Amino acid sequence: MLIRLLLALLLTLAALPLRAADEPLEAEQAYVFSARALDNHTLEARWQIADGYYLYRQKFRFSAEPASVKLGTPEFPAGHVKDDEFFGRVETYRGDLRIRIPVNAGDARSITLKAISQGCWDQGICFPPTRQQATIALPAEGAAAPPADSVPSSDESSRIAKLLRHSGFWLSIATFFGFGLLLSLTPCVLPMVPILSGIIVNHGRAVTHARAFTLSLAYVLGMAVTYAAIGVGAGYSGTLLSNLLQNAWALGAFALLFVVLSLSMFGFYELQLPSAIESRLSERANRQGGSLGAIAVMGALSALIVSPCVAAPLAGALLYIAQTKNAALGGAALFSLALGMGAPLIAVGVFSRALLPKTGPWMEAVKKFFGVIMLAVALWLVSPVIPVWAQMLGWAALLIVPGIFMRAIDPLPEHATGWNRFWKGVGLLMLLGGIAMMAGVLGGARDPLRPLGFLGATEAAQSSTLAFTRVKTTADLDARLSEAAVKGQPAMLDFYADWCTSCKELEKYTFSDPKVQARLAGTLLLQADVTASNDNDIALLKRFNLFGPPGIIFFGRNGKEIEGTRVIGYQPADQFLATLDRLPR
Repeated sequence: MLIRLLLALLLTLAALPLRAADEPLEAEQAYVFSARALDNHTLEARWQIADGYYLYRQKFRFSAEPASVKLGTPEFPAGHVKDDEFFGRVETYRGDLRIRIPVNAGDARSITLKAISQGCWDQGICFPPTRQQATIALPAEGAAAPPADSVPSSDESSRIAKLLRHSGFWLSIATFFGFGLLLSLTPCVLPMVPILSGIIVNHGRAVTHARAFTLSLAYVLGMAVTYAAIGVGAGYSGTLLSNLLQNAWALGAFALLFVVLSLSMFGFYELQLPSAIESRLSERANRQGGSLGAIAVMGALSALIVSPCVAAPLAGALLYIAQTKNAALGGAALFSLALGMGAPLIAVGVFSRALLPKTGPWMEAVKKFFGVIMLAVALWLVSPVIPVWAQMLGWAALLIVPGIFMRAIDPLPEHATGWNRFWKGVGLLMLLGGIAMMAGVLGGARDPLRPLGFLGATEAAQSSTLAFTRVKTTADLDARLSEAAVKGQPAMLDFYADWCTSCKELEKYTFSDPKVQARLAGTLLLQADVTASNDNDIALLKRFNLFGPPGIIFFGRNGKEIEGTRVIGYQPADQFLATLDRLPR
């Protein structure tokens, strides 16, 4: 029943965009306006015109403030000539339109360019004159902005948003399913593997391949519905709902749930309902195939709390929803994205069942193994809100105690099998790793991956990360950017959160690269820590139409964002260097 309802929901989402396609966009959405200074004497006005819409050349009007600013004759590109039923033979523009405007700014260093344009929709509706404006900071005397073609027309998330806008429904759905398959290989999805495997293992040997597939599918569909709901909500609210759940109380409660589940796998107690309720549910399960609803809820919670990372495909879908308000197509794309992420999880669920041994001591060992894995997931969940030394103590305990149970320090019988010796070796390695972790805590190390780093070149390790200046509010950011503009200094703003896995990857593998550090020398490095997701954090995210970290914004020497250079999600050092090479020097 649950699966039929979820499939019906997907079909409903598929139908909604088809109906929405018959409704025209608002003028500001059909004709997205921006402007910048190419140099001290030339402005560039730009319109991103949606498919199926066009603008009339003869309807453009420009003015500027302050009044001392004088505009020259605009330089229009060649358009398309058409016979219009309202205006006769006219010239029109579609797609990407850029108009150059000579300017004499006098002593003004900032200009407000006001533009009036008018256009129509191919379905027969014309808009009244549309008034739009943009504030432009002129570059310092002698400095020039990069030519229009020197930077990409959009960053990756914007290109993905454009894909949604210009592709058919099913092509978009298929593309986002492929994005999901790629995202399934990232660290954001890995914590879901032991959760689903533990669910399958807890059903015992009796579970069939078909049953394991059904349980896995219910989990993934629950996850997919949550992604779609978060996407639609984030598109309208301007922030990720999951960001609000990344606090000590929410993470602690979810971690406690995993601790409770793990202790039941160790045999401390049996998790079961009162007998009257259990008998009724058991009867229903026998008829319908099991407690799929509870497993779908577990998938929904996992998506909401375990995997809040923002990557380019997710950001692109959210940007599309925010710009067009087409929640149906955006939500369906995110549903498909989550299905792609969950496809490998379904394979893991079925594969977990295939590895289950026959009932006996081995079965108990497997359950205890997944009990340890669930404790590890619980520790991973709360790691953003507890000190690093506490994390290291937790990891030490999870290595030492299982290592002892695997007879790391007990003698083996004289005729021990090869498997006995193998598992003793694994236990010994875990014991040594746990001891190293404990030694690291006592020695002052604060990196779980380098617990004995305090014995080496600590100063070199500490200097291997970029030194960011924190900004807490939009006013704080503006002040820093103004100071940099006065000095003619470029700037980079990094959005970070303690609970963001990709942010930690950027910090550890990208920002520590000597080539990246050398390339960023002379750049003002700013960082917005949005861990708390408070009002100031949300305001900073909204200012740049971001829905969560990680996100990196680059600013030119004039203090304005360099168009088309944003980095959304994790980029390894080589790819990030290629992004830096596209920036104007």
